[in-house]
Amino acid sequence: MSGLESAENPAHSPASSSSADRASQDYGGGDNKKLRRREKNRIAAQRSRKKQTLKADQLHEEYEGLEQENTALKREIRKLSEEVKHLSDALKDHERACPMIRCTMNFATTPRSHPNIIASCLSCEGQSGVS
Repeated sequence: MSGLESAENPAHSPASSSSADRASQDYGGGDNKKLRRREKNRIAAQRSRKKQTLKADQLHEEYEGLEQENTALKREIRKLSEEVKHLSDALKDHERACPMIRCTMNFATTPRSHPNIIASCLSCEGQSGVS
């Protein structure tokens, strides 16, 4: 403000300070507090949004990792299921051709130390007439 302006408007001159001016200064201090509070609130809100964004990013990364792990596990389940099917088919084929299964000898009562268990079973096959 120039000297001319203060001469024309004596209310803004430093020498003339009325009670109304002092009251507006007091309220100005309250406005200042409001502005500081708003600024703090804005900063806190920014921090909160940033924190939420980081947490969302972490959850997304974790989700992606779990999806990859799930895909790998499904692939492994599929391979193992195929292996089970293959082994089951092989067992069925073997059971049809195995002479030990058709042997009338009871393997549960035969001691494991018997050295000629297979030979005795194979001899049963020849005796039973099944070929």
